[in-house]
Amino acid sequence: MFRSAALVILALPAFGLALGCAPPDGSGAGAPAESADTNELGLPFSEVRESGDLVYLAGAIGNVPGTLDVVPGGIEAQVRQTLDNLKGALEGLGLDLSRAVAVNVYLADIRHFQAMNSVYREYFAVDPPTRATVQAGIAIPDALVEISLVAANEGVERTIIHPEAMQSPELPYSWGVKAGDTLFVAGATARDPDTFQPVGGTVGEQIERIMGNVGLVLEAGGLDYSDVANCKVFLDDSRRFGEMNEVYRTFFPEDPPSRATVQARLANPLFQAEVQCVASSAERSVLAPGGPRSGSPLSPGIWAGDRLYLSGMVPPGPDRSEDPEEQTRAVLGRLEEALTAAGLTFADVDDALVFLEDMRDYAAMNEAYREIVGASPPARATVGTPLMGAGIQVEIMMTAHR
Repeated sequence: MFRSAALVILALPAFGLALGCAPPDGSGAGAPAESADTNELGLPFSEVRESGDLVYLAGAIGNVPGTLDVVPGGIEAQVRQTLDNLKGALEGLGLDLSRAVAVNVYLADIRHFQAMNSVYREYFAVDPPTRATVQAGIAIPDALVEISLVAANEGVERTIIHPEAMQSPELPYSWGVKAGDTLFVAGATARDPDTFQPVGGTVGEQIERIMGNVGLVLEAGGLDYSDVANCKVFLDDSRRFGEMNEVYRTFFPEDPPSRATVQARLANPLFQAEVQCVASSAERSVLAPGGPRSGSPLSPGIWAGDRLYLSGMVPPGPDRSEDPEEQTRAVLGRLEEALTAAGLTFADVDDALVFLEDMRDYAAMNEAYREIVGASPPARATVGTPLMGAGIQVEIMMTAHR
């Protein structure tokens, strides 16, 4: 998914995708990456970043390695190649897909959900990682899927968390996976824990059920809501943002986790929200540059041991620029301020997730990102989603390690 010439970097509608090391025949037996801080085509993100107990892999697509060409054959072929690419990247570190703890699947068309699952199950037949799956824009026009992944590093205990009070998922993911002191919770939707069946209701009622399910996973992992460090909230309708927040904040009355919230179409039309969380048994504290924000449903950043989870940052308003490159500079400026307050720099960031309102702005975003983040960029995924505010074109969240 990377390009071979610097001129292409400037001309193409860039993308936050990792180029896997698997060969075109899909065997997954590729050569190791040159470095944890480079990728074959010189894009401004790392394919793989090791970070203590964890390994972060950038978003991958179903491309022929070393090119921008997606494989022919539709969604099934692209999912297979994408997972082979991720497999090859892990093999470069002496790991394999059995070490995966958390996966995000972004589908260009959510109607491909079942077809994606049919292939995905083959790769994660036993003790699968946690997962969230939503519809989102992908920068390469012919790409139908992008997948990012977090794995447990070599020697780190990987434990499946299955609450006794919850029916086993009928889909290929685990409710929770613990790697070292970090617990990853699958993207939770409004399902009856006893039957796994969808539950309707207002977005507030669904958030109540969703967070209840998250709580069951936390409890089974020996944690509770006060240990949650980061959440991603995917809303089917951005107009429900306020109603979602009213219920969500009741689960985090003090020092809420960092968070990003975007609009995304979900796998079941009955669902109005999906919430994906990361918790930790490590010592937790709030990073609050500029002082705490009273009543906010999120914290600017949360320390969990030596790992810092920063909230999705957007350009400040109300007089924000309409230029996506300038908005990216403003967002990265806010993230740099938070990192500085934590005694860190962009070189300490291991993972980034960029949400763009319009994927046609990817090249402009990438120009500012490349210049500001510097020569040792984190792993990254970049997807297109409607954002939570008029005129906001870019939101970026990051995870760093001390």
